[in-house]
Amino acid sequence: VQLEESGGGSVPAGESLRLSCAASGPTYETIFMGWFRQAPGKEREFVASIGRISHWATYADAVKGRFTISTGNAPNTVSLQMNSLKPEDSGVYYCGTGGQKDSFHSWGPGTQVTVFS
Repeated sequence: VQLEESGGGSVPAGESLRLSCAASGPTYETIFMGWFRQAPGKEREFVASIGRISHWATYADAVKGRFTISTGNAPNTVSLQMNSLKPEDSGVYYCGTGGQKDSFHSWGPGTQVTVFS
């Protein structure tokens, strides 16, 4: 499975960004799609995921109520709407997919999100 992210950028705190991801390849491998992020000097952490068929969404506590993940109209696409962004949301956001809601085996190259105060 190959993944390609789009979106990201640099915004002031309180603003919004939208990330999108498209997966290509064997669909049986994309049961869950979602996002992890990694800040400089920190480990990659789970952000959100959604079941491609079930649409069951899971969020990290740090983003609940601010981020919304959704599947797209096109097959094997997912978006992450990020509202009320905080500087601590900054990092490289990686789209991933796999058979578990918080454990992925395939990753995109990542897209940078910078939130400045």
